Amino acid sequence: MSQRGIFISFEGVDGCGKSTQIKELRRRLRSLGDKIVLTREPGGTLLGEDIRKILQRTSDTPKIGERAELLLFTASRAQLVDEMLAPALSEGRHVIADRFLDSTTIYQGVARGLDPGTVTQINRFAVGSCMPDVTFLMDIAPTDSRARLDARAGEPLDRFEKLPNSFFNSVREGYLKLAKAEPKRFVVVDAMQKISVISDQIWETINRRYDGLLS
Repeated sequence: MSQRGIFISFEGVDGCGKSTQIKELRRRLRSLGDKIVLTREPGGTLLGEDIRKILQRTSDTPKIGERAELLLFTASRAQLVDEMLAPALSEGRHVIADRFLDSTTIYQGVARGLDPGTVTQINRFAVGSCMPDVTFLMDIAPTDSRARLDARAGEPLDRFEKLPNSFFNSVREGYLKLAKAEPKRFVVVDAMQKISVISDQIWETINRRYDGLLS
């Protein structure tokens, strides 16, 4: 029986640099080939990508209620776990995820103000025992992340990116509180540093924690 793969997730507000750092980490691990699985939330499966389109578009989508939003995110995640993540990890493949259940804990359970106990229960039902081994929280002030989003050429803001800074202040505070509560899993990274500096920090952390496993 193969050893279980390592599950690495990235969290943070939009514009924090998650996608860039995931690409950098994948580049460093390219020698592992198909042992690395990249995924994003919502998405990662055919069903998940359809749900992503519903959740992100703004022009032709009716208003999505907060409870419906929560259930759509977790439906995408449940499909992702069953179809991709659990099988990959059990086969010894390593997963790098752009968001996982922590996004729902914070965006819906904190910033949207839904009952935290209910959000936790639904999250657990969706993911079962499939939890990240390490989560990198890309920490950045909402004003700085907003400036990055505004600077993107030709990319319209989605439904979440259009929310006010007050919403993302709540998101940031929620993430930092969660990271403080789970210090063994979370690694808080200053997302305003140079890309190469952040990439080195992430690489050093992974090598220190999983020496010999990612090779």
